[in-house]
Amino acid sequence: MTTTSFESDARGLVRSCPQCGRRNRLLYERLGNVFRCSQCHNELPPPSEPLEASSGADFDALISRSALPVLVDFWAPWCGPCKMVAPEVAKVAASGSGRWIVAKVNTEDLPELASRFNIRAIPTMAVFRGGRELARHSGVMPAASIEQFLQRFL
Repeated sequence: MTTTSFESDARGLVRSCPQCGRRNRLLYERLGNVFRCSQCHNELPPPSEPLEASSGADFDALISRSALPVLVDFWAPWCGPCKMVAPEVAKVAASGSGRWIVAKVNTEDLPELASRFNIRAIPTMAVFRGGRELARHSGVMPAASIEQFLQRFL
């Protein structure tokens, strides 16, 4: 399971400041810009780990409103290849911090998303921008290949 220092909701990502602990909202429309803590004014680093989709509504808000492209990893906990690709997806999230967002959709927890996006094999990675799916790839890929897949949409 992925752990993240960010939570998401319909308006943006919420993160606690690593300096003072104040919770700050990073609006989806401003992702890619520099955010500062509203209390101590220290810079808030962009997401550098995959974000776990918690609901269909929050996922829809992320893919439709994010100023950055969103790579989505559709996966399931019982899937061996999904477990193999998870560390590669985490590497891509870290290396693309501030240039793209990586989200994970557990198809067991959110079957309505898997159905709506016609996910027939996992792992499947899809790139979204402005709410539209631009490309997808099913199967395991190393981090370098995933990044190459993403580069076309920057």
